[in-house]
Amino acid sequence: MNKAVNNGVWSGSWVAERLGVRLEGDDTLTDLLGLALRRNPKRAHLLVSHVLGKHVPQSPSVVYGHGFALGRRVGELLGAEAAQAVVLGYAETATGLGHSVADGIGRAPYLHSTRRPVPGVVPAGGFEESHSHATSHLLLPEDPALLVGDGPLVLVDDEFSTGNTVLNTIRDLHERYPRRRYVVVALVDMRSPADAGRLEAFAREIDARVDLVAAASGTVRLPEGVLAKGQSLVARYDLDPSGTGEPVASAATAARTRPAPAGEPPDDSTARPSRVDRVDLRWPRGLPDGGRHGFTPQHRVRLEGALPAMAARLAEALPDGARRVHVLGFEELMYAPLRLAGELERTTDAEVRFSTTTRSPVLAVDDPGYAIRSRIVFPAHDDPADGPGERYAYNVAGANFDAVVAVVDSAADTPALHAPGGLLDRLAAHTPHVVLAVVPSYVPEPLYVPERSAMLPDPLRGPAFSSYAPEEVGWLLQDLSDVTLEAPTEEREEAIQSGGAHYAESLPVEFQPSEQYQELFHAALETSASRLAQAVGAVTELVIAERSPRPVLVSLARAGTPVGVLMRRWAQYRHGLELPHYAVSIVRGRGIDANALRWLAQHHDPADVVFVDGWTGKGAITRELAAAVEEFEAAGGASGFDPEIAVLADPGSCVRTYGTREDFLIPSACLNSTVSGLISRTVLRADLVGPDDFHGAKFYRDLAGADVSGAFLDAVSARFPEVADAVDAAVKELLAADRAPTWKGWAAVERISEAYGIHDVNLVKPGVGETTRVLLRRVPWKILARAGAGADLDHVRLLAGQRGVPVEEVGDLPYTCVGLIHPQYTRGATGADGKAVTL
Repeated sequence: MNKAVNNGVWSGSWVAERLGVRLEGDDTLTDLLGLALRRNPKRAHLLVSHVLGKHVPQSPSVVYGHGFALGRRVGELLGAEAAQAVVLGYAETATGLGHSVADGIGRAPYLHSTRRPVPGVVPAGGFEESHSHATSHLLLPEDPALLVGDGPLVLVDDEFSTGNTVLNTIRDLHERYPRRRYVVVALVDMRSPADAGRLEAFAREIDARVDLVAAASGTVRLPEGVLAKGQSLVARYDLDPSGTGEPVASAATAARTRPAPAGEPPDDSTARPSRVDRVDLRWPRGLPDGGRHGFTPQHRVRLEGALPAMAARLAEALPDGARRVHVLGFEELMYAPLRLAGELERTTDAEVRFSTTTRSPVLAVDDPGYAIRSRIVFPAHDDPADGPGERYAYNVAGANFDAVVAVVDSAADTPALHAPGGLLDRLAAHTPHVVLAVVPSYVPEPLYVPERSAMLPDPLRGPAFSSYAPEEVGWLLQDLSDVTLEAPTEEREEAIQSGGAHYAESLPVEFQPSEQYQELFHAALETSASRLAQAVGAVTELVIAERSPRPVLVSLARAGTPVGVLMRRWAQYRHGLELPHYAVSIVRGRGIDANALRWLAQHHDPADVVFVDGWTGKGAITRELAAAVEEFEAAGGASGFDPEIAVLADPGSCVRTYGTREDFLIPSACLNSTVSGLISRTVLRADLVGPDDFHGAKFYRDLAGADVSGAFLDAVSARFPEVADAVDAAVKELLAADRAPTWKGWAAVERISEAYGIHDVNLVKPGVGETTRVLLRRVPWKILARAGAGADLDHVRLLAGQRGVPVEEVGDLPYTCVGLIHPQYTRGATGADGKAVTL
C-alpha cells in the first residue's frame, strides 16, 4: 500500500537508516506500517499505520474494511458468545477502528474511552496509557449496565506493543465488572518476546480467558540508546527542517515558517484563493456522534439509513469537477466522518481519502521514506479539559486535494475553529475549497427517576387475567369478568340507537368461528407467518433506532396487544432486551384511559413510551390518540408522551413508524378474544368505571379450549431467524425513505363514501383488518374487494358468504378490501363520537 504511494520506497526506511530501528515479522508488516519520530520524551519512534485513517490519508473503504474484517474474525472466534459481546475502543487513535470491529462482529454495542469529561456523566472506569503524550482515559457510558454482564469484552487498539494499556484496562474493569472472557484486537501485534508471555500469565491471574486477534504480527528491534538518538534527531530537524544547516528560532516557529517541502506551501500560505462553506448534514436527531457514551446496534442501523442522504448533501457542497477529495475527522470523532467518506467514495466518481486531526506531536520530514511528509499545526478548538495546546493534521498539506471536508462535533465548532490561524484557515492555505460539516455532540440526558404512587393498582397479568404469560404483557385494566355486558347484536344496537348509548358501554357476543373458519385461520397463519415476522422485526427496529433504545411498549387493547407481544419477543431475540409491555384502553370519542397514562408516568419516562397497534385503516385512532394525549397534558397530566403509533401495517399511510404499508391478512384480525389472550374489547361505563379506575375488560376463561393466542405468537416468532437478513435490508430502506404520512387512506375513504351514496366516512371501514371486524361485529352492507386480491381475502369471502353479504370486485381500490356498514339501518354503525349513526 504505502510502497506504491511512495514510489516503491518503504515509508519507514528514513527512520530505519538513521536510528537502526527494524521491523521483523509478517510479510505484510511494511505494507501496514511506516515509521516516524515522536516529539515525546517517553518513546522515540512512532509506528504509523497506513490503514488506520489517523495520520495517513487512505481510502475509507480500506480503513473500514480492515476493522470490519477483524470484527468478522472475532465473531468467528466467539461463536455463539458473540451475541453477548461488548466492544471497547481506545481514544483517540482507535475510536473508529473499534466501531468498525463492532460492525464486523454483527450486533455488538460499542463504547470508546475518551479524554473529554462530560458534566453530569459519572465515569464507569478509567485508566492510564503510560507511553502516550496524553494519558488519562475515561469511560462514560450512558447506560451504566453496558459494561455489566458475563459476555465477552472485546478491547480494540491500533497496535498491541507492550500490552500495558490493555492489561491496565482489563484489570480495572475486571475488579468492577468481572467476566469470563476477553478478546484483545489490534491491527498489529508488535510485542517483544519478553512481553509475549505476559498475556497468558495475566489471564491466569484474573482467572479468565484472554484471546488476541491481529491483522499482522511482528516486533520492533530497537538499538541501545534509541530514545536519546531519536530526541537528538528531532531537535536537529526542528532547528534545520530544510537540511541546509540554517537554524530557526524554535520548534513551534519551524512548524509554521519552515521552507516548504516539494509540493507543499508554507503553513501560513495564502498563495491561492480558497473558500470555506458550511453544509448542514441534517444529522438524525438524538443519534450519538460516536461511541463516547455508547453506540448500540440500533444506533448503527439508524446511521446506515441516514448515510446516503447526508453524503449526498456533502457531494452537493463540493466544487464542480473535484477529483481528489479529503474527509478530515476530528480527534476522537473518527467513525462518523469515516462512514460519510465511505458513502461519498461509493456514490461519487471522486478519489476520496480519509484521515483525522490528532493531539499527537510528530516530526514531519518531506522524504518518500518517511511516513509523515507534512503537517498542519493549529490551536485546539474544543476547549479541552487539559487546557489549550497545539493540534495537527498530517499528510494533508501538499497532497493537492481539490477539496477538504472537515467534520467536527458541535463542541469543537468554536470561534477558535474559524479564527485566523485556526484549522479552517490552515486548511484553506492548502486546498481551493474547504467544506465544514458539524455533527451534534451527543450528551446523555439525566436518568429519569419516576415518581411512585400507590393510588393506582398494578397491572393485571396472566394467568389470573388473560392466557398470556405474565411477562408478556401487563394489562392496565380492571377485571369485569363477573359482570354481564354482552347482548345479541340486534338488541345491543337497538339500545344504542334508542338511548344514544356509546358502543364501549356494552360488548357484542363473542363470535365463535366454525371449524371451516378455524382451518382457514391456521392455513392463513402458516402462509403469512414469515411476512408477519419480517414486519414485526422492521417496526421494532425502527422503534429502537428512532424512538428509544429501550422503549416501553404500550399496546392499544386489544388489536395492538398481540403485535406488542411479538415486538417484545423480537427485541429479546435480536438484542437481548427485556422490554416492558402494557396494554391500555382507547375508546373512539372518549380518548385514551387517562389513569393508565398516569400509571405509566409514575413508573416510566413518558419519552420512552411507544404506543403500538395492529394496523391503520383510515387513521381515526391515530387522530384520537393525538387529541387524547394533548388533552391529557392540558389537564395537568405528565408531558412527554409521543402520540405517534407504531403499527405492524400502515395501508392508510397514517403513521411514520410501521413494518409495512401493504394491506394484507394479519391472522390476528380474523378472530376476537381467542387470538388476543381471551380478553374482551375494553369497556367504559360510568356505573362500572369510576374517575380513579382503569377502563374495564373481561377475561373469557370458558373459551380456553378455542384459544389460539399462544399458537399465533409462536408461529410468527419461530420465523424470526429466517427473516433476520430481510429485516436488516428493509430497515435500512425504511430509514432512508420519506415516511411522512400522506393520509391517502382517508382520502380514499371519502371518495368511496361519496361514490356509494353513504355520505359518512364512519360507515366505511378500509383494509383487511377493519373489513374483518365489520363482518364479525357489525351489520355489513357489502364488501369491496380489489380485483385479484387472492388468498388474503379467503377468510373475508368465507365470512361474507356465511352472513349473506355480497362481495364486489373493484379494479382501482387502494386497499385490498373495504367493508361498508349498512347505511339504511345502522346496527353496529357508530360515528366519530362512538354513538349510533342515524340516517
